[in-house]
Amino acid sequence: MMRRRLGVLALTGLAVIGVAGLGAANAEEQGVDSYGHHRDGAVVVGHRGAPGYRPEHTLASYELAFRQGVDWVDVDLVPTKDGQLVARHEPEIGGTTDVSKHPEFIGRKTTKIVDGAPLTGWFTEDFTLAELKTLRATERIPQFRPNNQLYDGRYQIATYQEVLDLTQRLGRELHRTLGTYPEVKHSTYFQKLGNPTEPKLVDILKRNGLNRPNAPVIIQSFEVSNLIELHKQLRVPLLQLTSATGAPADFVAKGDPRTYKDLVTPAGLKEIARYATYLGPEKAQIIPLDATGNLTKPTALVKDAHAAKLQVQPYTFRNENNFLPVGLRSSADPARYGNVFAEEEAYLRAGIDGFFADQPDTALESVRAFR
Repeated sequence: MMRRRLGVLALTGLAVIGVAGLGAANAEEQGVDSYGHHRDGAVVVGHRGAPGYRPEHTLASYELAFRQGVDWVDVDLVPTKDGQLVARHEPEIGGTTDVSKHPEFIGRKTTKIVDGAPLTGWFTEDFTLAELKTLRATERIPQFRPNNQLYDGRYQIATYQEVLDLTQRLGRELHRTLGTYPEVKHSTYFQKLGNPTEPKLVDILKRNGLNRPNAPVIIQSFEVSNLIELHKQLRVPLLQLTSATGAPADFVAKGDPRTYKDLVTPAGLKEIARYATYLGPEKAQIIPLDATGNLTKPTALVKDAHAAKLQVQPYTFRNENNFLPVGLRSSADPARYGNVFAEEEAYLRAGIDGFFADQPDTALESVRAFR
């Protein structure tokens, strides 16, 4: 029965993670790699759930992503004042919640320096979890997703534990193993505040029995030092995020002159492979845009990463014209859908092993069509 279920899902092109207890020999027989990803189809990760349809990082967004067919969701993590981990894109929550409408919290609006840049608003580290639970999520980019404003005010801020509980409940209902890509946000910033994310993440993974090979967890970070330390502490795979510009915040803080561009050289990729299994580059690092905003030829990054034994999962694919190459836009309306299928196909042809998408259903259709 198990073999039949895995085989059917493989034929649909859906990436299924390893079932707990699946031995290495049996995994090889089923055609999955050592971390449970099927080798015959690219992995689609629901980027912050399914934020193309629901406000990001809410339980509703995650649930919709799983019901649309993905087996993984991306969960950005930031700590609260009382040491809980919550799912928010940034510690600043003025743009993703109704905190500005709460008179009891007006006095907590402040300006902080986050990774070297000033940021004004309300910050999770200044609120207890109980206080955050009185807020409601709102659409972060309403100018591109006006329909999502229908759901403003309906959902609470979710804790990482609540997301893990959701994956377990839905996994039983949907009869497949579901997992998360927790991202440690602004590691150096929170370490300097004396409220680091990493020990809390290690603790919650251990408490949930997720510190084991083939556990449905892949940890991400744009910084490097924290991933190297987590590699020593945990048995789950890691994903090094990179950007087309700039440098890791921990490098900047330490005076290390290396940039993300240095990390994706063949030598840099070999260093990453010493602690990580996956590379999560900004998609422009794989296929840059030309001066007119159109796709050019792929770089050597996928080939070089594969040579270093890294799987490549770029971010972020979105259906709206605003986020698409100029030649794939359907109109001048930035919120209308363009030809994202053509964009995703170009990257699949470039050899990527998976990708992060705001509309999981569309991304899964691209993978099925490509196969």
